[in-house]
Amino acid sequence: MALPSLWRRAALIAAAAASASALLPAASASAVVHGRAVPAERYPWLGAVGSPFFFVRPAGQFCGAALTAPDKMLTAAHCVSAVRGLPGVLKVTFGRSDLRDKGGETVDVKSVWVDPRYHETKFKTEDVEHHDLAVLTLKRGVNRPTVATGRPGDAREGEVVGWGTTSETDWFNTRLHAATVPLRGDAACAAAYGASYDASDMLCAGSPKADTCQFDSGGPLLVNGRIVALTSWAYGCARPGYPGVYARV
Repeated sequence: MALPSLWRRAALIAAAAASASALLPAASASAVVHGRAVPAERYPWLGAVGSPFFFVRPAGQFCGAALTAPDKMLTAAHCVSAVRGLPGVLKVTFGRSDLRDKGGETVDVKSVWVDPRYHETKFKTEDVEHHDLAVLTLKRGVNRPTVATGRPGDAREGEVVGWGTTSETDWFNTRLHAATVPLRGDAACAAAYGASYDASDMLCAGSPKADTCQFDSGGPLLVNGRIVALTSWAYGCARPGYPGVYARV
């Protein structure tokens, strides 16, 4: 969710090849703040989006994504919009409880689709992501369970999961974490962010007790096992008065 601008948007990663460079995005959101370590086997459809050129993180991970069809990954647009013309620099890794592990399954990305309505505005120092949805098509289908999307209905809480940092100052977490977050309702984010919050494509969740943060972007907000939204943006991570904002799916 909220990151220093150097990391939050397009991080400049050099040398995509001998004579090229690639512009790779970093997450906008942390590992889950005040979460608990969980095994990747619990979320077989969860992928770590990364690139070998994003060398500051194991597996090159900078965002999360969810398998919705054997070759389709749902993620946040701000994670991949800068490289939609260079899908070959992206990889998706499944099945790692810790990004430092060597196991799991890694698949190359064939193409990137970004919601044509996606755009950014500003709230204070933060990028505000509108219609923050993208789909990655993998070079091959994977033999893994997929996850369904849905709507939150009248649920009061949901679950977030990701490999991100556990606070705004923790840059080193590599373990998968999950946390239960309150669904705050549109009024809470409207009060915090004013016109920057658009209830038609955003969902409000999280608190100082549980939130997402850096490198969690694109990861799921789950209600009853279905994805209702994706980690998108916020002013900081778990800051009082500033809930997390998620992209509705």
